[in-house]
Formats: sequence, structure tokens, C-alpha cells
Amino acid sequence: MNTNVVIEELNTLLRGTYMGIRSLEHHIEKLEDKELINSFQMMQQEVKQNATKLAERIQNLGGVPADDEGVSGSMHSFMHKVMLSDDEAKILKDAIKGMENYGVEYSEELVKGDLDPESKQLAKEVVDTSRRHAITLKELLH
Repeated sequence: MNTNVVIEELNTLLRGTYMGIRSLEHHIEKLEDKELINSFQMMQQEVKQNATKLAERIQNLGGVPADDEGVSGSMHSFMHKVMLSDDEAKILKDAIKGMENYGVEYSEELVKGDLDPESKQLAKEVVDTSRRHAITLKELLH
């Protein structure tokens, strides 16, 4: 197992996690319903905890964890903020799409390969958090 490959894979997942934190921040800024805001804030706290765990794992492997979403993530974040609707249902749908497309599908694809068992378990926990959040968001939408 190539430790440098594992570190890079985990850093890519970490950058995506930072994108998720930023996206949730955008949603929170647009929402007015206090209960929805609280739900989004709780999700954001869990995503931040995942970021911390990923950063610690990268450090334990001897790597340097990413500290933001990266250049392409930053551009994506800017566009997301500009394009995000003020409509509550559309905000929820956008958040669901983000959790499912990036938090679950892209992340699962990313971590299929070259991870040691401990890193693979951590990546699975990160993906499972996104999966849970997508379910919660769907319940909030209906």
C-alpha cells in the first residue's frame, strides 16, 4: 500500500468535505425557517467533525492535510453561492443533490481504490454521514 496515494486520496476527500461545509453555509445563509437552519447547522457540525477526523488520519500517515476546498472547489463554491435560489424547497433540493452526487456517489468512487483498512473505514463513515444527511433532507422536503 502506497502511503502517499492514501494521503492524496484522503486529501481529495477532505477537500470535498470542505466543499460540503461551505455549501451548507450557503444554504444556511439563504434559509429563514429556524428549524431548517438548526437542521442544516447540525449537519454542518457533523461534516466538520468528519473533516477533523480526515485531517487527523492524514497527519497520522505522515501527510499534510488540505486546509480548504482547493482552487476548483473554491470556484465551484463561488458559483454555487451565486446560483443558489432563495426558495426553501429549491434550497433543500440543491442540498439533496449535493449530498447524493458529491457526498455519496463521487466520494464512494474516489475511495474505492487504494486505501488501507483504517482509512477505508473512515472514508465509509464520511460517505455514510452524507447518505444520512440526504435522507434527512428528503424528509424535510416532504
